[in-house]
This record gives sequence, structure tokens and C-alpha cells, in this order.
Amino acid sequence: MQISNFQDLLKAATMQSAAQRLLLVFAGATLPAQASAQQRAEFEAGQGGELAPLMCVDKLPQELSSFAALADEADQLLGANGEHGQDGQQLQRWQIVFVASLSGSPGQAPSAEQADKALAAMVEAIKQGHLDGFIPFNRQGTPVNLQAR
Repeated sequence: MQISNFQDLLKAATMQSAAQRLLLVFAGATLPAQASAQQRAEFEAGQGGELAPLMCVDKLPQELSSFAALADEADQLLGANGEHGQDGQQLQRWQIVFVASLSGSPGQAPSAEQADKALAAMVEAIKQGHLDGFIPFNRQGTPVNLQAR
């Protein structure tokens, strides 16, 4: 099945013989630590940067009614309107959500422990730029093709 939007992903997950748990890592663009003047200028213009994981969560497919609801939940947790966290740091707006699926067995979804371990590995892979096996979706719920520069 071709995944052309988030609803297709939910449909595919529910059609699997083994119960699925979706792993979601929300990421935002950040400026590299050793950024050049050109990279800084591009970043300020809304281009370039590095994707950095901001938040991760696991969900059963039936817990997700729509991409819009998921995006709203993420926005509330991350403070999409320039809100500040408990430590006073400005919270970042997510730009991409990476999704993977973790298989359980027929009638039994993977445990929360299994999901936590898989999410930790997923976050590390994203930090290293290893994106194979993940479907990235933009804020509208459309899959995107990420290319390294």
C-alpha cells in the first residue's frame, strides 16, 4: 500500500495481522553549532538547519483519530506559539514528525517498555541523520522526501 497521507498510514497499521504501536518523533530545525555566516543567514530566512528531535511519543493506531488532532496535541505540548517551558527556554515549533511502526503479535500490541526502547533508538538514529525506515510527515500530514545538502 502506498502511503500518500497520514490516514493511509493509520489504515495500513490497522490492516496488519500483528497489532501495531506507532512511534512518533517530532523534530524542529536548529542551527548547527559551528554554523557559517551563510548557514546562519539561510536559517534566518527559513531555510537549512539541522533537524533535532523535540519530543517523542508512542500511540496505538486506534488512539489517533486524525493527523490534525495529533498535530494539535503536539503543539500544546511543545508550545507552538512561542511559549516558554518551565526552565524559561522558548519552546520550539515542530516541523516534521518521523513515524515508524513497531509490531507486536496478533491481538497484542508491543508493550510500553518495548516502545520506549524503540523510541530511544529512533531518536538516536534521527540525531545521527539515519532516517531509513521512518516516514517523515510535514505539519499538514503529507509525507515528505528529505534530502541531505
